[in-house]
Amino acid sequence: MNYADIVWVLISTALVMLMTPAVGLFYGGMVRRKNLLSTITMSALTLGLISIEWVLIGYSMAFGPDKFGLIGGFEWAGLKNVGYKPNPDYAGSIPHLLFMAFQMMFAAITPALIVGAYVERIKFSSYILFTLLWSIFVYNPVAHWVWAKGGWLKNLGALDFAGGTVVHITAGVSALALSIVLRKRKDFGKVQMEPNNIPLTLVGAFLLWFGWFGFNGGSSLAANEIGVNAFVVTNVAAASAAVSWMIISWLYKKPSAIGIATGAVVGLVAITPASGYVNSLSAIVIGAVASIISFYCIRLRERLELDETLDVWACHGMGGTWGALATGIFASKAVNPAGNDGLLFGNYKLFFVQLISVLVVWAFSFIVTIIISKVLDKTVGLAVTYEEETVGLDISQHGEEAYGGI
Repeated sequence: MNYADIVWVLISTALVMLMTPAVGLFYGGMVRRKNLLSTITMSALTLGLISIEWVLIGYSMAFGPDKFGLIGGFEWAGLKNVGYKPNPDYAGSIPHLLFMAFQMMFAAITPALIVGAYVERIKFSSYILFTLLWSIFVYNPVAHWVWAKGGWLKNLGALDFAGGTVVHITAGVSALALSIVLRKRKDFGKVQMEPNNIPLTLVGAFLLWFGWFGFNGGSSLAANEIGVNAFVVTNVAAASAAVSWMIISWLYKKPSAIGIATGAVVGLVAITPASGYVNSLSAIVIGAVASIISFYCIRLRERLELDETLDVWACHGMGGTWGALATGIFASKAVNPAGNDGLLFGNYKLFFVQLISVLVVWAFSFIVTIIISKVLDKTVGLAVTYEEETVGLDISQHGEEAYGGI
């Protein structure tokens, strides 16, 4: 074992853990005042729910011994055989248990991202059931396909350094699917639903930016040059996307603070799958283009009058889609010999493999989420009553107020 690697991955695991409550702050500032606590609570509690699910069955399903390239077996359920010795299939210089913990944080933040699609109108009990079912039937299989030894997309040659496909496409596409099933908010499109605390959103965004250094840099699973590259391009892409979003929004109205923060997050999303394979100049392009794509996808969603509350699909789904395809364009063996050359360096095959992985994960995430959502809606019901929505989810679901007192 390499103790420098252990320290780096421990730090990275803690950084990624920070990102889940940071998502709650980012989303919380954008909802109405009466739903602030509910939004933060759903994002943060996901860490608790999925940490337990991951230990019991999730890790074994995602990374356990392969079954037909589709799923891991239950040999590692309850962390059986997951100990201090390294597992050379995943990380040969750190304890297997630490690799599991690092992946746990990815499994936790992914359903937390979907929270932004249904805040202000979902029952708390339905949120819990959806989160657990979605993690078991969507996240775990896709993680196995893309990252696990024997996974069929991994064997096909798909590259996803830190989760553009596994995390962001699954979350974004599932947010779109769930929004189609879930009823719209009362008075959606009729009244202005202004954010309650923009500074809170900015704090969440920059905590995400900070945590993302562990998200991407830690995915090298070693204190090495690949981790350094991922660290640098993560910052560059976020900066490029923030500036790009500022310019676009300025052309229409004014350079809004929420827009700049959203642009930074979109850039982080887009660079995630490519961060271990591209250089800084490519990262500038990836970040800038990501903002353009997500900005106009939000405008498309508004024209379609789809109530996908905080634009998870436009930012994570489409940002992740672009990032996965951009990996197939800009990846270079000069950056990472263990990766592959992309379209820009004469290898068209990688781009088509990336395209296949995107299409497959899009279809799978959408269809399975539609099924889960419809089953829950027909049985326990997804949405609160209109009366509970009018009062606000803070009071109706938790009996608390974010801004109490005189």
